[in-house]
Amino acid sequence: MLFDSHVHLDRLPAACLADAVAAAWSADVGQFLVPGINRAGWDHLLAVVNQTPGALAAPGLHPQSAHDWNDDCHRELAGYLTRPECVAVGEIGLDAVVAVPSAQQEQVLRHQLRLAIDLGKPVLLHGRRSTGRLLQILKEERIERIGGIWHAFSGSLETAHSAIRLGLALALGGPLTWPGSERAATVARALPAEWIVLETDAPWRAPHPHRQETNRPQWLPLIAERLSELRDWSPQETAAITTANVRRVLRLQKDSAP
Repeated sequence: MLFDSHVHLDRLPAACLADAVAAAWSADVGQFLVPGINRAGWDHLLAVVNQTPGALAAPGLHPQSAHDWNDDCHRELAGYLTRPECVAVGEIGLDAVVAVPSAQQEQVLRHQLRLAIDLGKPVLLHGRRSTGRLLQILKEERIERIGGIWHAFSGSLETAHSAIRLGLALALGGPLTWPGSERAATVARALPAEWIVLETDAPWRAPHPHRQETNRPQWLPLIAERLSELRDWSPQETAAITTANVRRVLRLQKDSAP
């Protein structure tokens, strides 16, 4: 079974959630990591995870929601992270596109990194047009103590190696399948196998040939198929390698759910 390491099941319309999950299972996608975006959505995130077989949660504040952070928010997030279904802190990071001051984003990122380190939870990282500064903060906070996953990785091979040295797996998603994605393909071929994971980021960033559609977790095999072609792996090898990588980085026991 494939493991979707970043899928916003809580952002899919409630009316189609069960069908989307059933379709994913039919496509051999049986495990899901669902990240948070804002404080107001954490309760719904946990409710969706708890009703979805194979799902785990990563509550946190996306950089676009950095304004949510205060002492009460810190305590609330820490409380959520004591739950067994909450295995990571995410989706956290820096984003030069959103309308939140960079200083505020950085402060909230550091708070969440320190909370993750205190609780021994890996992180799900978001970085857009901020790679150098993000890497600098991760090094300063010594994120290698907990590691995690760099969501929607689209950087260079040099950046990939910097992230790996910090204990971060690199998530490849829909853009790997898009026509013209030569750099992504070159990086995917060269990455160490033990640091590659797969994601859909549904309902966004759908793979080819569904790029203009609302993304669904059932399309993760299209991304896996492209990775198999690039690495000369069988579908079974791709599933086994990438799923084992997610479970290792999240520190899931071999006999634990999901």
